[in-house]
Amino acid sequence: MSKVKVGVQLHPQHVSYDAYAEAIGEIEALGVDSIWNWDHFFPLYGEGNENHFEAWTLLTAIAMMTKRVEIGTLVNCNSYRNPALLTHMANTLDHISKGRLILGIGAGWFEKDYEEFGYEFGTAGSRLRDLEAALPVIKARMGKEVPTPARNPIPIMVGGGGEKVTLKITARFADLWNGFGPPETWARKSKVLDDWCEAVGRDPAEIERTVSISREQDVPDNLDAYHSAGATHFILPMGVPADYPKIEALVSWRNTVNG
Repeated sequence: MSKVKVGVQLHPQHVSYDAYAEAIGEIEALGVDSIWNWDHFFPLYGEGNENHFEAWTLLTAIAMMTKRVEIGTLVNCNSYRNPALLTHMANTLDHISKGRLILGIGAGWFEKDYEEFGYEFGTAGSRLRDLEAALPVIKARMGKEVPTPARNPIPIMVGGGGEKVTLKITARFADLWNGFGPPETWARKSKVLDDWCEAVGRDPAEIERTVSISREQDVPDNLDAYHSAGATHFILPMGVPADYPKIEALVSWRNTVNG
């Protein structure tokens, strides 16, 4: 099994930019392997009209603030950007970060974002069809980018757990898959992804398995269970102020597992 990696998804809500930037620096210094934001226009919890920052602008700042960690958005909403433009944006940021970008993408789900910013919300099915249509465009455009990506090709992460469509899309197009717990749920969906890989003629080992974990339920109690089920990249979501003791516990566990 691959070496374990750990990361933090730092929520860009209810926070000043200065406080967010300070937390990014402290989190990288703790030794994590990846740092992520999210792609929304409004807070997902707490007061809905408090401070919130845009994903790609902020991710560019994260690239400039960090030196070592992989970076990404967990995950981009496919609906918000033309896929060819998204690829051009990703290539630019990949060069800014010197090859540290992971292009996370999903079908989208937060209706308020769509309504307030004038996007058609459609249905879960239509959004998944749009995602399935966008991914070949992204892959084709990546091969035409000038300059070529610093990490060529830029790895693509698909987020979501839908067993009939999302995991099939993941098997066809993704380099990483991000799912959620609890461990038995994550393990079942990872197995479904294996089955889809077999069905589409893909080696399941080509897809890095990541999991978004819970501070309350998973660290440290469920980490070994996820790892036994095949997870190799553990991403801990949190807001600012960050929960540094939980990050330290996660890094320590990774170090023990990796020897």
